[in-house]
Amino acid sequence: MVKKAASFSALSGLVYSTDAGRHCPDCSQPVDACICKKTLIPAGDGIARVRRETKGRGGKTVTTISGVPLAEEPLKELASALKKRCGCGGGLKDGVIEIQGDMVDLLLEELTKRGFKAKKSGG
Repeated sequence: MVKKAASFSALSGLVYSTDAGRHCPDCSQPVDACICKKTLIPAGDGIARVRRETKGRGGKTVTTISGVPLAEEPLKELASALKKRCGCGGGLKDGVIEIQGDMVDLLLEELTKRGFKAKKSGG
């Protein structure tokens, strides 16, 4: 149940503006100048966990890397570099890098060469 405002002064928030285009819902800044999502580094122990998954992917094998202590933009660059190194496709979903195929050993080697603490996870 939504409570009604008693006066117009209670409704003083920005409703719509064409000055800067879309705004971030969290920090109310224009999307290009948003600071809340760019600087977030995921909380964790700083160990990148590399595992091979097939569940829920139609039998296809995917190698996932989670727990990499980087913000969103450097994480995208790392995902791109790892895909090029493996010579295959992949993507970045919710802070988890997905690389197509069984590339666990190659990714462990590449992550440690780049200075990350990497660990094989799962079976």
